[in-house]
Amino acid sequence: MYGWIWRHLPGNAWVRAMISLVLVLAVVYLLFQYIFPWAEPLLPFNEVTVDNGMAAVR
Repeated sequence: MYGWIWRHLPGNAWVRAMISLVLVLAVVYLLFQYIFPWAEPLLPFNEVTVDNGMAAVR
């Protein structure tokens, strides 16, 4: 897959590397701005089930 993308990018190796960097940064931005916030309520990370059977001592 990465080879296919690399072959289809225009320019020499330096231009391809810069375009690849911009594409990676765009994907990371989209993940953090849209995908992760959408998926966060669906994940069970806030459901803590660790309990030792004793009341909390303060």
